[in-house]
Amino acid sequence: MGKDAKENQLLELKDLILQLNTTVSALQSTIAAQAEMIGQKDAAIAKLTEEVSYLRRKLFGASSEKRPDIDPNQFSLFDMEEGTEIPVADIEEVEETAVREHIRQRKKKPTLTEQFAGAQVKQVIVDSLTDDEKRCPVCGTEMVPIGTEVIRREVEFIPAGYQVTEYIATTYECPKCKQTEDPQFIKDAGCPPALIEKSYATPSLVAGILKNKFVLALPFYRQEQDLKRSGILISRASMASWTILVFQIYFQYLVQFFHRGLLKRGFIMMDESPIQVLKEPDRRPQTKSYVWLMRSGEDGLPPLLIYRYSPTRNGDNAVEMVKGSPPGLYLMADGFQGYDKLKDVKRCACYAHIRRYFLDAVPKGSEKDLSHPAVQGVAYCDKLFRYERRYKEQGLSYEERYQRRLKEEKTVVEAFMKWLGQQSPSATSNKFNKALTYVRNRQECLMTYLEDGRCSLSNNMSENSIRPVVVGRKNWLFSDTMDGAEASMGIYTIVEMAKLHGLDPYKYMKYILEKRPGYRTTDEEFEKLAPWSADVQKICK
Repeated sequence: MGKDAKENQLLELKDLILQLNTTVSALQSTIAAQAEMIGQKDAAIAKLTEEVSYLRRKLFGASSEKRPDIDPNQFSLFDMEEGTEIPVADIEEVEETAVREHIRQRKKKPTLTEQFAGAQVKQVIVDSLTDDEKRCPVCGTEMVPIGTEVIRREVEFIPAGYQVTEYIATTYECPKCKQTEDPQFIKDAGCPPALIEKSYATPSLVAGILKNKFVLALPFYRQEQDLKRSGILISRASMASWTILVFQIYFQYLVQFFHRGLLKRGFIMMDESPIQVLKEPDRRPQTKSYVWLMRSGEDGLPPLLIYRYSPTRNGDNAVEMVKGSPPGLYLMADGFQGYDKLKDVKRCACYAHIRRYFLDAVPKGSEKDLSHPAVQGVAYCDKLFRYERRYKEQGLSYEERYQRRLKEEKTVVEAFMKWLGQQSPSATSNKFNKALTYVRNRQECLMTYLEDGRCSLSNNMSENSIRPVVVGRKNWLFSDTMDGAEASMGIYTIVEMAKLHGLDPYKYMKYILEKRPGYRTTDEEFEKLAPWSADVQKICK
């Protein structure tokens, strides 16, 4: 073979090797792309599986957020070496000696006397013996009674009754002037004024109707039907009109008194929830309106709360509600961005919301696995809530709570924030990524509650306070007008204030309507109508 032939063969081999290398490189790129696609598909499948598991838990699982206790044999997040996690094992040991162990006991079944303590008792004397049967079988002497014994109790239902009260005025005439051209008459005008002018409504009737709707969530149309069966014809339109009028004439000024008192507190809680109002200017009936709640915290003073209706969820409503509060007000609210318009307040983070996000990210079957980051996030929150429960059990004042938090909880929050900085987004868990995003967006507020013992660890109190409105709207569904929505929120304020102070809402509303406060009533007089007043406690308990 000649020299030229060998060179040509060598060049062909080089070209072949180059082509093979190009083919191998292309195949490697294809394999890498397919591996990436498979990885993306696996991640998508994992996220969808997580979402399905979450939805199944929400649909079929227990509604409680309570988490099973960590296995005692499981390595504890809070017993690691110093520098790794939180050095709080010694604090835990000291506290266990101060708090008695909680043992769940079966609730004792009440007796009939305890079960119906609020009912009137009618005694029926049983005396069925004849005169002959009352004689001694030995000597024939007539026996005498020496005592009684209750042999059976029954409970009877007595339907509510209605009574029409007629005020009869007497007209007097002068018998001497009777025959003259100028007869003289006098009519007794001492009749007490009506609750609502030109209406037959009374404090007891209106308070009963309001109790049925705002305590028992019984819509006006159902009350109308029930009254009709009792032979009383009161239309739902009349009930709605009375609701608005008694709020505007009487209740609104007491609600304003509560609001003024609430603004003086150093810490408030807020929440909001949608309602439906049919007739709002330039708005469709299906458009969402909102009820806003503002309430006091755990400052040891009489609890206060108010509800307020608003056509929108705009944060300006929150600004209006806290207008007039002192500088440095602490605010506990959820993550709704509308609260960001409150510029002169210190925001507190709700650890119940934080815990809820991490709890949703815990995979099924991994509730006790502390190696999973979502379980770790829940464990940090649980640690703080355990401390808070102990403070309540020990009956600490908010000043004492402030000192204990600095001593015990501050290290937990600091370690939690350090742990947050070490976490990376998950490729397979959207829920965990949402939890990280939620907490990191509120990282500046995580330690705010440590500055004042009046601040709460969570917003659960306001969420519980807004629940009666949420339950009620499932029954009465909507308000017809803006005036009706405003009146409804005002009466919810009166009702829930009564409940907070252990009063019967019906008795309290009836008491207020009998006293008839108005725009001329002073704060000193409102103080006597407040649910914490000694007289109100005595009459409306």
